[in-house]
Amino acid sequence: MERLQKILANAGVASRRKCEELIREGKVAVNDKVVTELGAKADPYQDVITVSGRPIRREQKLYLLFHKPKGVITTMDDPKGRSTVRDYLKGIKERVYPVGRLDYDSEGLLLLTNDGDLAHKLTHPKHHVPKTYLATVERVPHGNDLEKLKKGIKLEDGMTAPAEAEYHDVDPDGKFATISITIREGRNRQVRRMFDAIHHPVTRLKRISFGGITLGGLQRGKYRKLNAEEIRKLRDAAEGIVDDASAEDSHDEAE
Repeated sequence: MERLQKILANAGVASRRKCEELIREGKVAVNDKVVTELGAKADPYQDVITVSGRPIRREQKLYLLFHKPKGVITTMDDPKGRSTVRDYLKGIKERVYPVGRLDYDSEGLLLLTNDGDLAHKLTHPKHHVPKTYLATVERVPHGNDLEKLKKGIKLEDGMTAPAEAEYHDVDPDGKFATISITIREGRNRQVRRMFDAIHHPVTRLKRISFGGITLGGLQRGKYRKLNAEEIRKLRDAAEGIVDDASAEDSHDEAE
């Protein structure tokens, strides 16, 4: 749900201030009901919104897969002038927003969409949508350390849910290891904090899968539109439907 004047402005009706005037003048209706209050909200994808009896342009839903580089902010704007994901979305006219976050020092798969309902479901903890990362850490964790990750780690904001963790690459000299880890939560910097808790700080973190969608060979800093099958996978993941083939694809990507 968004403020009506914002929906009108984003649809190209007029400036935000002019759209407010149209609302006050009784020229805007939502589902055939005239709205004159500036605080009124509507769903731009579900409600029928008209101005002087004419429906506004309905924004098409868009689903993007972006390979976020390290050192890019997962927002559309940054007051400090740092590089944001918007800087990489040249040619995209629709308003899209990141689904969840990847922190400044992390890289990899980031979904963006203007489908607010799907984005909410994908990021809500109760839906347990899997996200897989390759975490390169200092030194090589012992097997019992990985077992701690699998059972759940106690953090300052509570116990984590059980994770899936396995060795992906191990330095023969024992200086580092890369661990494939899958979590079904979305706490702030969760993977980094989990490895801090077992005393193996993360030096590089890359997300390779989200809800059955894999990064594949997409180059760093590039994006592409999701196809119909990938959108179906995301919707299934948001509803808790497990796709065994997707799980296998994620494992192959980690290898």
